[in-house]
Amino acid sequence: MFVSTAVAALALGVSQVAAHGGVLSYSINGQTYDGFKAYNSPTGQSSIQREWDTYNPLTSPTDANLACNANGASLGSGQQSATVAAGSKVTAYWNDWPHAIGPVMVYMAKCNGACTSSTPSSLSWFKIDEMGLISGTLANGTWGQGELIANNNSWTSTIPSSLAPGEYFIRHELLAIHTSNQPQFYPECAQLILTGSGSAQPSGSYLVKFPGAYSMSDPGVGIDVYSQPTVTNYTIPGPAVWQG
Repeated sequence: MFVSTAVAALALGVSQVAAHGGVLSYSINGQTYDGFKAYNSPTGQSSIQREWDTYNPLTSPTDANLACNANGASLGSGQQSATVAAGSKVTAYWNDWPHAIGPVMVYMAKCNGACTSSTPSSLSWFKIDEMGLISGTLANGTWGQGELIANNNSWTSTIPSSLAPGEYFIRHELLAIHTSNQPQFYPECAQLILTGSGSAQPSGSYLVKFPGAYSMSDPGVGIDVYSQPTVTNYTIPGPAVWQG
């Protein structure tokens, strides 16, 4: 019985590792914030991160959970927010990320009041950071995700210094495109309380919804990187980066 239980536990661990991953923690102004622990009940968990249940990707750009992953729910009394000044750096840390082909994208969304009671899919999101194909060709070049892996599976972004204070989500997303015409979306969200004296807010084409921002017809989403061996450019999906 003990042996079979141990084998089952090992198999579960292997399957979770094989099933990709997500953001496990954050570093903000020298403080570390643990993320939600996927594969565990949300009961009793406390985190600035919203719930995400598995290491598996979302594979449709119209998935209802695309805003903050499945299921993106508030942790209720365990839901926390990190207080951060506009202009600060936020570093997200992933597990040992296995995919080197694809862009890194970072979004924010202002909540209408408290983020803990907000529904992510109802919010308007704006992009604050992105990195796609850095050099080389689509199949063999250096990508944002390759850079993330080289940086100890981490990505650091700066919140625009002119952004108005309030409660926000920050959304880190990896779009893995190593499988031909089958995108893999890995979004995770955390809650922030932004301070500062800024007054700027993005508008117009900078704002998108999730789902709604992407479609399979986007050249950077429905893509076969191996059928274009000499191509050295890539169109990152979503809106332009809002810099404040």
